[in-house]
Amino acid sequence: MQQIYDRINETARIIQSYISEHTPEFAIILGSGLSKLEDEVEVISEISYKNIPNFPKSTVAGHKGKLVYGKIQGRYVLMMAGRVHYYEGYSMQEVTYPIRVFKQLGINRLILSNASGGVNPNFSIGDVMIIRDHINLFPEHPLRGKNLDEFGARFPDMSKPYSHTMIATLEEIAKKQGIKVQKGVYVGLQGPTFETPAEYGMVRILGGDAVGMSTVPEVIVARHQGMEVCALSVITDLGGPDISPNVSHEEVLNAANIAMPNVVKLVKGLIEIYK
Repeated sequence: MQQIYDRINETARIIQSYISEHTPEFAIILGSGLSKLEDEVEVISEISYKNIPNFPKSTVAGHKGKLVYGKIQGRYVLMMAGRVHYYEGYSMQEVTYPIRVFKQLGINRLILSNASGGVNPNFSIGDVMIIRDHINLFPEHPLRGKNLDEFGARFPDMSKPYSHTMIATLEEIAKKQGIKVQKGVYVGLQGPTFETPAEYGMVRILGGDAVGMSTVPEVIVARHQGMEVCALSVITDLGGPDISPNVSHEEVLNAANIAMPNVVKLVKGLIEIYK
């Protein structure tokens, strides 16, 4: 167990040397095709994942693989331009390792984004969904094993996984800026295959509005250590038992690119006004 703490501290020390100007108020994780949010950062420093000890390396197209430290709307942020996924072969502890490091750096707010498949019949491709809750269907739990007592309780409360205050703020921003947003439940599956029509149908029956291959593990670990969390999901395809979508990663990236201006407005607005 001490080795885990030592690794986290080692990683945090290296990153700290790049962010010494001011502790970031927000950590931001960018999902597939959402890298243009990086353009909104007034960059102070960057560091490639390959130069950070113990940090997992992204292997998926659309995920750059670097940390970006700087300002958005005058407030300090640390951005993961590219995440890693369970389907890449990483353990859940590796997938969520950056979240442990963020907390060690003193960051208490986390904003996540992802691309997902919509199963709610009221959704359209290009919609932005504010995640209000999730269903965890990953085959491994990120808190399985001996508890990291310095970070959080053995049995963390998940009654409010996504900050109600941050959600309300995002809705307020959307209303003021005339941005259409959906709100719903995100279901996390292992991947890397896109879902079959029957699997999309299963997700809907279970109460999901969208399905994807990320975010849930990071949220669990963030909440375990008391971080405030919000997440935006871009609907990049639609599926269901009566729909046979032809989905490719390129199509997902294209749809995410279309929705990107609204994601940028929402995230910038949240960072600017959230206290």
